[in-house]
Amino acid sequence: MANEGEETPGCLPASCAERQPAHFLQDIVLHGKFQLLKALTPEENTQCQHGLYFQDGQRRVDYILTYHVKRPSGGRYSLQPSRLLTDNAFARSLRRGARMRPAPQENSRHSDYPMSSPCPGAADEELGFQSDSLDYQEDDKRSRREEFERNLRDMGLELEKDEDGKSPGVGFIKIHAPWNVLCREAEFMKLKMPTKKFYEVKQSSGVVEKINSLISKVLEPLHPHVEEHQTNSTKHLSYSFSREKQHLFDLSDKDSFFDSKTRSSIVFEILKRTKCTKAKYSMGMTSLLGSGVYTAAYPLHDGDIDGENAEPNDRKLLYEEWASYSVFYKYQPIGLVRKYFGEKIGLYFAWLGLYTQMLIPASVVGVIVFLYGCATVDDNIPSMEICHPKNNITMCPLCDKACSYWKLSTACGTARASHLFDNPATVFFSIFMALWAAMFMEHWKRRQMRLNYEWDLTGFEEEEDHPRAEYEFQVMQKSLNKERKSQQKKSRDQDEDCPNKWKQTVQSAMAGLRLTDNEKLTCQDRFPAYMTNLVMMLLMIGVTFAIVFGVILYRISTKAALHMSSNPITRSHVRLTVKTTAAIINLVVILILDEVYGAVARWLTVLEVPKTDKSFEERLIFKTFILKFVNAFTPIIYIAFFRGRLVGRPGSYLYVFESYRMEECAHGGCLMELCIQLSITMLGKQLIQNNLFEIGIPKLKKLIRYIRSKREVFQEEEREKKLQRYEIDHFLEPFAGLTPEYMEMIIQFGFVTLFVASFPLAPLFALLNNIIEIRLDAKKFVAELQRPVAARAKDIGIWYNLLRAVAKVAVIINAFVISFTSDFIPRLVYQYMYSPDGSMHGFVNHTLSYFNVSHFQDGKEPMDPLHLGYPVEICRYKDYREPPWSGTPYEISKEFWAVLAVRLAFVIIFQNVVMLMSDIVDWLIPDIPKDISVQIHKEKILMVEVFMREEQGKIQILDSITSTGSKENSGSGNNHSPVPRPRIIPHTVILCNNDNNI
Repeated sequence: MANEGEETPGCLPASCAERQPAHFLQDIVLHGKFQLLKALTPEENTQCQHGLYFQDGQRRVDYILTYHVKRPSGGRYSLQPSRLLTDNAFARSLRRGARMRPAPQENSRHSDYPMSSPCPGAADEELGFQSDSLDYQEDDKRSRREEFERNLRDMGLELEKDEDGKSPGVGFIKIHAPWNVLCREAEFMKLKMPTKKFYEVKQSSGVVEKINSLISKVLEPLHPHVEEHQTNSTKHLSYSFSREKQHLFDLSDKDSFFDSKTRSSIVFEILKRTKCTKAKYSMGMTSLLGSGVYTAAYPLHDGDIDGENAEPNDRKLLYEEWASYSVFYKYQPIGLVRKYFGEKIGLYFAWLGLYTQMLIPASVVGVIVFLYGCATVDDNIPSMEICHPKNNITMCPLCDKACSYWKLSTACGTARASHLFDNPATVFFSIFMALWAAMFMEHWKRRQMRLNYEWDLTGFEEEEDHPRAEYEFQVMQKSLNKERKSQQKKSRDQDEDCPNKWKQTVQSAMAGLRLTDNEKLTCQDRFPAYMTNLVMMLLMIGVTFAIVFGVILYRISTKAALHMSSNPITRSHVRLTVKTTAAIINLVVILILDEVYGAVARWLTVLEVPKTDKSFEERLIFKTFILKFVNAFTPIIYIAFFRGRLVGRPGSYLYVFESYRMEECAHGGCLMELCIQLSITMLGKQLIQNNLFEIGIPKLKKLIRYIRSKREVFQEEEREKKLQRYEIDHFLEPFAGLTPEYMEMIIQFGFVTLFVASFPLAPLFALLNNIIEIRLDAKKFVAELQRPVAARAKDIGIWYNLLRAVAKVAVIINAFVISFTSDFIPRLVYQYMYSPDGSMHGFVNHTLSYFNVSHFQDGKEPMDPLHLGYPVEICRYKDYREPPWSGTPYEISKEFWAVLAVRLAFVIIFQNVVMLMSDIVDWLIPDIPKDISVQIHKEKILMVEVFMREEQGKIQILDSITSTGSKENSGSGNNHSPVPRPRIIPHTVILCNNDNNI
């Protein structure tokens, strides 16, 4: 800040505010922007050119507001009467503020206005008041902006306008938070800041230390080249910032004490709670953005990431050491991510990194299970029996009329492929993945606690957020309606004239404003929204079921049509063609409905009008998760648990619409079809939705914004002069929150855990996707998105509960997949109950029932009964039923009930054993690492010692003052007069420098 009497660079002299308003305006017009830039030093001019500082080159831009500027016709610098009124009023406000503020702050406030008045953009705005082309709506927006900006200045912020940039139609308001505002808000927000006090971090001793040092040396090439990975044996003692205890903190460099992330978050808090009372209701920044008064609000990135002007900064370092695909094998610089983007985003990437790291052992075990299936496929007796060339088992038709009898040996390929995923190792892998999920949860809790300690979040509790603008508006409407109804009752008995009625209306509105503080939305107010939510959620789930049913009909009809084809190649690949095309159709539908369901979930959440942003986010996440989970897994659940079980038997099949016969599973079981559906859905979502959409859609939106901004108008000028930092960031994609990022990972977690028994390679594909996903998200955050406002958080919130729920459900689903979808239990029952020699020989024949072809329903028999070259009297089908020559033909046999009993017993045993083992893992692994708990306790003790030492120092000073006063009194000879009690001097004056006081 400039001292009193000095001329601040980029400002008019400080004494100009003391002149008369007319003289003040003349100075502004005469000096102009030319005189302003002339006062800048070359270094300051460079900083201003980059757009990171105000025009004075000293005050850093902490936040940017943008708005639409409508250029009026006429002269740019003509001084209109309306402008004189505005300037005079503002000059008077400056003089009033000068009497209330100390001299250093006076200059900083005076420098706000010259930035906006002499520039051509400000002149354009003032001329806009007389322009006939601006309608009432534009005038209303301008007046609301002026009031809001005036309120921001009253809150202590410093503003500077730029309407003369190279972005036509866009005006920018640069916001700077001075030191006193930062200190005040940091104290309100209870920000923990590092103090001058250091303490030694406890290091491991003995063998553990040697092992850790050896591991760190081995893993050294995997660490990024940032300062955070340098092992530090000391740590700053942190304490919640207090203006009364500034002496505890190192304030030698005030410019860097609050970093850019903290400064922007402080300004954002001020913007959220600053009101704008125009248009009869009190609203804040979010309402102004929603109504179009401002078009965008964002903090600035630290600088460029490449090019000739790319000076060293955190953003450039993140781009090189984190967002580059060439460092995919390295750990993430989580500390630097948190420093630049805040704790909430830092926790997301820490969670994603740990999840990806934990996928490595899961992928290794999954590959081993798959290789075991490949190695034992030739030794699998059931598939050998199916593939044996002398096998002469004739199977019943797979569809009515068009399909004919077929040989079981033609299913050899399907049977061999099924063994790759349906083998004894599958059970082991399911148990392993359940324990893996439990260990992942526990590991994340420990990692989270370690980050909370390192990031000084211990003891942090999220306070209730400011009410959302939509909630305040609804409460205001409710208050006004109540007051209007009460006034209408009074007006029925009174007949007043028009002026009194107008006065009554104004009083009613003001009374409504006063009632807002006491009003709130009740469940009765939200009941219509709740009912709409319930109906729409059920409707969307019904749409998903209907689409799955439509795909079922497609498979049935396509299978019958392909069997009627004259092409023998087409007929031989009917199953593969139908399975693959149906899976692709499901994938396309899932991708489309994902976007639809995301929009529907947001609309339903808006209808509920949650009070706070946190409540809004949690409700939105829950609805989106339910809809997208049902959308992604309904086709898979149908194949796993319903297909092949609602078929009936030959001669008594189950039909849909009396013409579509329900599908059967292949002889190898439905597990192979489940694997195909799961793999196509998972890989398709990852490749198309998670990667191509994330790359293509932001670039497309950026292109559209460039076109809308009519960049071709100033392309020639842009070649001559580079865009300012705030203009470059304006064309970046706005940050839309972490919900889409978390959601795709939670759905992927479901693919990895829920049906892993049918697809052991799922962890491997998830690992490969996440290695790309981390760098893709990193590049998106660093280079393609506007910088998010740093938000504090000590955990990942509702996402952890969703993860635990998915992990618990995964145990149950895998138990049912192994028991009912695969042939693991039937093979086990046959080997130990029905096999004559305890082997698997004869298993295939044991699972096939007999059917007399003369018992076909009329019109359902094959059109080509001699397709195999001979007449067929008995055909086989997969089921446990009595043969046609028994006393109870086609009834369910006792083998069916035996297998069913074992299946249910297996589900119960598997579920309880795995959950018990998961609880044991949860109990054995403590949530808080021991070294972290020791360090947290040590911090508390050290902080107590610091304050006790401070109190002792104050007592010693008081004692010295008291003793000095006693000696003076005793020296005066007046022994009868009482010793006056010394006035206690605040410790901020005694122990602090004057520079640290506010």
